[in-house]
Amino acid sequence: KEKVAVAVSKPGKKRKQNEAAKEAETPQAKKIKPQTPNTFPKRKKGEKRASSPFRRIREEEIEVDARVADNSFDAKRGAAGDWGERANQVLKFTKGKSFRHEKTKKKRGSYRGGSISVQVNSIKFDSE
Repeated sequence: KEKVAVAVSKPGKKRKQNEAAKEAETPQAKKIKPQTPNTFPKRKKGEKRASSPFRRIREEEIEVDARVADNSFDAKRGAAGDWGERANQVLKFTKGKSFRHEKTKKKRGSYRGGSISVQVNSIKFDSE
């Protein structure tokens, strides 16, 4: 059996450790650098990987129907002279918090947008 020397110190006092004695206690086999299994090989300096943002659907791979490509008010058939045209002229440049404020102002009684049409603007798709 090997005896291990344990240094007992008085409470409140710091003890100095001899680095050479500490190295002598650890066997050579235990001085292996720990390596995690999920490490990636390091790249050389200057070598950069081309990064691109995540896209679930690639725009190049799909074909968009021309009837639904533009969702703006101006692209709608028969939008000229419609009830929402004047509101669109004011609100199309507003974004964020100010949009809600301007929209609420338009909903008050003083706004007169024009005639409300009952025209159907739906799009029929070919069912496959």
